[in-house]
This record gives sequence, structure tokens and C-alpha cells, in this order.
Amino acid sequence: MAAARQDVVEARRVVVKVGSSSLTTAAGGLDADRVDALVDVLAKAKDSGAKEIVLVSSGAIAAGLAPLGLTKRPRDLARQQAAASVGQGLLMTRYTASFARYGVRVGQVLLTSDDVSRRAHYRNAYRTLDQLLAMGALPVVNENDTVATDEIRFGDNDRLAALVAHLVRADLLVLLSDVDGLYDGDPRTPGTTRIGEVAGPEDLAGVSIGSAGKAGVGTGGMVTKVEAARIAAAAGIPVVLTATVHAADALAGGPTGTLFHRTGKRSADRLLWLAHASTPLGALILDDGAVAAVVERHKSLLPAGVSGVEGHFAAGDPVELRDVSGRAVARGLVNFDARELPRLLGRSTRELARELGPAYEREVVHRDDLVLLHPGG
Repeated sequence: MAAARQDVVEARRVVVKVGSSSLTTAAGGLDADRVDALVDVLAKAKDSGAKEIVLVSSGAIAAGLAPLGLTKRPRDLARQQAAASVGQGLLMTRYTASFARYGVRVGQVLLTSDDVSRRAHYRNAYRTLDQLLAMGALPVVNENDTVATDEIRFGDNDRLAALVAHLVRADLLVLLSDVDGLYDGDPRTPGTTRIGEVAGPEDLAGVSIGSAGKAGVGTGGMVTKVEAARIAAAAGIPVVLTATVHAADALAGGPTGTLFHRTGKRSADRLLWLAHASTPLGALILDDGAVAAVVERHKSLLPAGVSGVEGHFAAGDPVELRDVSGRAVARGLVNFDARELPRLLGRSTRELARELGPAYEREVVHRDDLVLLHPGG
């Protein structure tokens, strides 16, 4: 245990995610004492000079409930967005004032999956966050709930935190909530045991993972936290999952919560976002030759290998790539609108360029904008 937690002690760049239930009351509205307690821990960790902190904070929608006279999180998208609009300003005001007690500047960064699955946007997001850290500021990241659509229905910031950890090339991800770790059953049931370490998927075999948080203001649960930990660990980032009250111990490398060991290698590949954060807006049906070229030889998808188109999408949107049986084998950013593609199918790029012009001598999905979907991945 002690040797494993050395990764935590030595981590310099850390992403910390905190859930709504750790910042707000059950009725909605920010709990200033809870916010200040978290800020105390993060500011001291930063002040030690050993850590750069990126905070992924839920709570915008929950913070906007009480000011708008709402007694619980609304189900309809419009009122969720209205609550987020009011609550995000309150949340940042509270963080700004609280961190100011330590002379720490904060910067707001609002993201959607679209911001970071596209190449140029991904680079811009990384540069902004990296520059904030270089200038000594503490970025506070949230999903852009006010304008997001699928992102709100997607419903939690746990996965966002894992992807931000990958984006900023973090050394550690800490997921904070109202539960002090992963248990082998419902933690409220006598006889259940906290799982101290997870080395791989086999350690979760037979573990019953609950869903809802007890406070009722968040949307995540243990399922989303374990999934986020799995994504980060596969990207080479260790994860500590624990209760917010144990945040200081978690950052110090203490034996709190559940430690998820890294299971994969670190990379700077934005395609992790494409695989885990994008919502496909359509599908391309590939013939057997195209499937082999994309999956086995890691080639781009050309018009000649596409036999069918499903859905309504524009150039640059994420789409699934499916084999003739309908199984999704990859996901990618398409270079043509759905309405353009039918006349291109099964034809060579050279033929298309001759007939339609040089703009059509390109891939349907470039290999740099394509990620394979492995079984269980």
C-alpha cells in the first residue's frame, strides 16, 4: 500500500473533482462552509509548491435551484439550463472569494465534449489550462451546462474529470463525493467492506456498484465514478476515490478511499475524448475490406469502402463506423455532410476529384480523427 501511494505523493499536476452533494444543501444553494473547507485543503496543497491543482466542480445547477425557487433538480432541459446560468455565477463568485483568502487566483473554464474532440479545439483547451497553471492560477472546470444539450442528459462531471486529467496530462485524479470509497456492496449495509485498491477489472468482479447519491442534488453515482476511474487508469493516471472530508489525506497519499492503479500508458492523444465523450450523430456502414483497412491496418476511411449512411450530421460531427452486421467498430469525425455522402459511396477519390473537383479527393474519416472501439473499451 505504502509503495503504491507513492504515486500520489509524487504527483505534481492533480485534477480534483468534487460533486454537487459536497458543496450544496439538499434543497439547493451553496453551503459556504463546505466550499471553504474544500478550498482550505486545495489552497494548502497548492501553497506547498508541490502540486498544481485543476478543480472540476459540479454544483452549478444545484446552486441555482434555491435562487430560482426550485425545490429539486428539474427534469426538463430548459430549466436545468436556467438553473446552471444562475448557479454558475454564484459558484465562481464563491470560489473566487474563498481562494482569495490564500491569495490564489481562479479561472473559469467551461467545456463541452465538442470543444475537445476536435483537433484545433483540443489544442486550444490544453493551452488555456496549461497557461493558467503556468501563471499560478487555479482553473475551475465545469461542463458548459447553460448551452449544452446531450452533455446535460449525459449527466455527470466524473467522466469529464477523467478526460480533463488526460487533457492536462495530470499525474493524479482525485474523485471526491459523499462516500469514502468503493465498497463490495451497499456501504449502508452491515458487513460490507471498503475496497482499498483496484489493480484492474478483475478486482471488481462480483462487486455491486450503486447508483444514486444520498443528497439528491447530483446526477452521478458510484457507477459513473468507477467508469471515470477506469478511463483515467487506462490512460496511465492513478485515481483516488474518497469522501470530500478526506481530501487532505487523499492528496497527502494517505490510505483513504479506493486507489485505482494505472492500467494503461500515458498518451497525449485527444482521441480518448472522441471515444468516451462524444455522442455519435449518425453511422457509416463499411464493407468488409474497409473494416479490415480501418481496424487492422489503421487506415483512413475512403468513400469506396462505405456502403451506407444513417442519421443526420454535418461535416466535423462524430459518427459511428459499423460493419455489415451493424456492430460499431470505430468512431470518427466525418469530413462530409450526410446529404453529400450518398453520391460518393463506393467510388474512388480520384474519380470523385475528376467529376466533382479537388475538394472531394479526401477521406470520409481521416485516421487522425478515428478511434477504434475495442470490446469492453
